[in-house]
Amino acid sequence: MALAYFFAMFFMFHVVMFNLVEVESKSCPKEFNCGRLGSMSYPFSEFNKPYCGLSKIDCNNTFQYPKIEIEGVTYNAYKKWLWVNGIDLSDSILEGYLANRSCKSFERNLSFPNTPSVSFGVFNNITLFKCMNASTSTSSNEEIGGYFRRYEKYLNCDGFNLYYHKPRTDHRNYSIPVDEDDLPANCSIIRLPLKYIPTSVPVPSDLFELLSSNFTLDWEVSKDCSKCFYREGQCQSDSKNNFFCSKAAKKNLGLILGSVLGGIFIIAISIVINIICCCKKGNRSFTNVLPRSTPSEPSTQSYELDSGFFGVPVFSYAELQHATMNFDSSRELGDGGYGTVYYGKLQDGREVAVKRLYDHNARRKEQFVTEIEILTRLRHKNLVTLYGCTSKLSDQLLLVYEYVPNGTIADHLHGHKVKDGSLTWPIRMKIAIEAATALACLHASDIIHRDVKSNNILLDQNFCVKVGDFGLSRLHPTDISHISTAPQGTPGYVDPKYHECYQLTDKSDVYSFGVVLVELLSSMPAVDFSRRNEEINLSNYAINRILRCAFNELIDPSLGFQSDAEVRRMTTSVAEISFRCLQHDKDMRPTMVEVLETLQEIQNGEFKHDKKIDCDGNTKESVQVPLSPESEVDVLLKKLNNKFPTSPVSVTQVWISDSSTSTTST
Repeated sequence: MALAYFFAMFFMFHVVMFNLVEVESKSCPKEFNCGRLGSMSYPFSEFNKPYCGLSKIDCNNTFQYPKIEIEGVTYNAYKKWLWVNGIDLSDSILEGYLANRSCKSFERNLSFPNTPSVSFGVFNNITLFKCMNASTSTSSNEEIGGYFRRYEKYLNCDGFNLYYHKPRTDHRNYSIPVDEDDLPANCSIIRLPLKYIPTSVPVPSDLFELLSSNFTLDWEVSKDCSKCFYREGQCQSDSKNNFFCSKAAKKNLGLILGSVLGGIFIIAISIVINIICCCKKGNRSFTNVLPRSTPSEPSTQSYELDSGFFGVPVFSYAELQHATMNFDSSRELGDGGYGTVYYGKLQDGREVAVKRLYDHNARRKEQFVTEIEILTRLRHKNLVTLYGCTSKLSDQLLLVYEYVPNGTIADHLHGHKVKDGSLTWPIRMKIAIEAATALACLHASDIIHRDVKSNNILLDQNFCVKVGDFGLSRLHPTDISHISTAPQGTPGYVDPKYHECYQLTDKSDVYSFGVVLVELLSSMPAVDFSRRNEEINLSNYAINRILRCAFNELIDPSLGFQSDAEVRRMTTSVAEISFRCLQHDKDMRPTMVEVLETLQEIQNGEFKHDKKIDCDGNTKESVQVPLSPESEVDVLLKKLNNKFPTSPVSVTQVWISDSSTSTTST
């Protein structure tokens, strides 16, 4: 019987090991290390496991950069984005063609697989229409020229001409959706990477000056594919290009379980036979032959779909504690309503701003999740970059951002960074446009910021804007007209309608941005108790001056309002758009897109005054005089009386309340 038991165990062991080796050889890891790119996962696969993804990566250390093969084209991979699904690639062949201004450049094309599982996109590219010349085409030059009469042309290639739209300076994507069946015969579409052009630089007229060999590839994995992937299936498409999840892994698992159960059955039969034999011999101590067992711990393995927590890297508390020198007070950058921000330096050399949420804040988990969700959904050059966070299960909730070194608008207008002549009018106009661009981007994604203020608009060394502090923000679905909420925001910036019905819309952000515009015009703080009671709020002060056309009392004289006609034209125009933003009735306010377009028109000299305001202090019927309710000032005074022995002259940087945030880094 012992011999039978031995053979049963031997058989079971080899069957299980054979199947484990087979499964291991065909299994797909959730992640794999790829040198300088760090951890990679589906839709990419290791070069020796092409069945695990849509695109192969060769992570061989002999290469300077990992190689990614997509649709038969090999690219160099320079950097993986940390907070979104994005990777920086370069086409070395295209780079050579562009350097030589070769028409072979237009034999290249950005083409990526789009399946039910994954969709790929290129962050910045341009659509070109390549049309063969009449001698080699069934379409006449007249027909092609008529079709593309409003397009830019490039006619210096033998055998074909190129047509395209010249990009604008707002860096929108110029990949144009086109019905290829509608094109003239022998015309085809190609897409190539578009070079980044600073807004301060004119758009080149030469096509080759617009093109680049470098681009950012982003991708989005479908929910069905994510579920399949985290359950160890494989995302595939059937003959009709419909998604299905391959159950190969489960079949192999079933084979293993079957082998194990079969082996256990053989062992059990052997044991029963052995017991019977022992009983026949009168041996009652048969229990000695039973295998000893210990209770096994229940499996805690979980395929949590948000295991990366919205895909952002997770830092340990110890790592961030070290980066900030144990959260030393000398490294404190700002102190807000629900967290303190510290300067830090990570082990890889990156300078960061670390926000540490207060333990006593009952809503800190909600604010923590909100900020991560928003900053991982959106990627824009005028929004702060989120590098990562601590685990959502950690006792210490920390958010890690890029460090923006030049402070906030408030610092430069009426704070500790004020310097005569440092914020000229062109710089202020640039700041206004970039901040409006960021807010328009949020609203386009159905997000309300809810705490727009000059302390939440950061500046880098080139005075480029980074809007931050999304802890109070809310998603605002398009089928819902408003969000009802408890009191939020910062005194001086809060929509006056908010105190009546506690409802927020995107127009609430517009009102707050109107206050920021007035700050840029006047260099005055949003709340100042040295002003008369009815003008403590800067919005009321500005409305009074604008209605009387007393712009000289509102606009900072250091900007050249009296001496420079162009500055006078632009500042009075910005005052007009700020007046519209500050309307008491939200329906009278413009949208952020309209504000942005108006600011761009003012900058380009295309803005025409609506003449809705006369200089006698009267307004036409289409404009309503916005007067903020006394309740906001009353609430503010009560808070001051309760919290401080004496009232400050102004509320600028450090206004600490349970419902407001104020930082200099996020």
